[in-house]
Amino acid sequence: MRTFAFFLILGLAFTTSGRSQETIIPLWPNEVPLRIEADETEIQEKGDILKISKVQVPEIEVYLPSKANATGQGVLIFPGGGYHILAYDWEGRDIAKMLNTKGIAGIVVKNRLPTSASLEKNHLAPLVDAQRALRLVKSMAKDFNLDTDKIGIIGFSAGGHLTASLGAHYDKELIAPVDEIDLTKAKPNFIALVYPVIQFGAASTHMGSQTALLGENPTQEWIDFFSLEQQVRDDHAPTILFHSTDDTAVPVENSLSLYNALRQKNVPSALHIFPHGGHGFGLAPEIPLVNAWPKLLTDWIRSL
Repeated sequence: MRTFAFFLILGLAFTTSGRSQETIIPLWPNEVPLRIEADETEIQEKGDILKISKVQVPEIEVYLPSKANATGQGVLIFPGGGYHILAYDWEGRDIAKMLNTKGIAGIVVKNRLPTSASLEKNHLAPLVDAQRALRLVKSMAKDFNLDTDKIGIIGFSAGGHLTASLGAHYDKELIAPVDEIDLTKAKPNFIALVYPVIQFGAASTHMGSQTALLGENPTQEWIDFFSLEQQVRDDHAPTILFHSTDDTAVPVENSLSLYNALRQKNVPSALHIFPHGGHGFGLAPEIPLVNAWPKLLTDWIRSL
């Protein structure tokens, strides 16, 4: 635990002494679970979008609003990228900063990706990191001025699949607990999904995401486990979905199938389908109508 405490102090010091308002905290205190040695390093490609792949040290990057504006609400953000990369600013940092303007803490999760060579049980590593990220944030709620009953999750595309997986499988014991933080309940208080991958083994499946997570010849057991319209539970967290009809990468049937499953279980939920917008629109600053989704989201969060 000493190593973990050191990183926490370092991260918090960075917040107060640097120009930026973010705090970066590693998810794991010492050894990272499911990691194996490999000749691989993290890659960051800085173009129009910051793309991160081959993540070796999973972490959270915390953006906090001013205390005067803080609502006590927080959202963990899972960027998309087909389970190959993380669109880290487009669907991560930019989302966190948007949430800050509404008094909501934004926590970007840099989780490991199943295409990494430094993993065993590649299909479980992203979800293991997601569970840990939510547990870590809940355990540090006081430090971040958060209410533990007001912490939700949002994901985009394949990050939406990971987000929905966390919502469905938050209590699955995928690894043995490494410390007391792993005893914290990893249930989100609300879930937001933006053009999410939901269905595996279906006509509308985004095969790039399925293959990246489960390989070329997955078993039916894991297809079902990660077909999230089949995994809606009676205690599922309230959920909101955003999608566009003309999304040719991840068809709108993904969101429709989950919404119908939520409705059948009487889970409080909302679905917004836009006629245009395609896939990967992010905050959609140049797309009329679609660019209303951030306000729809924050209004919905306030309504909870």
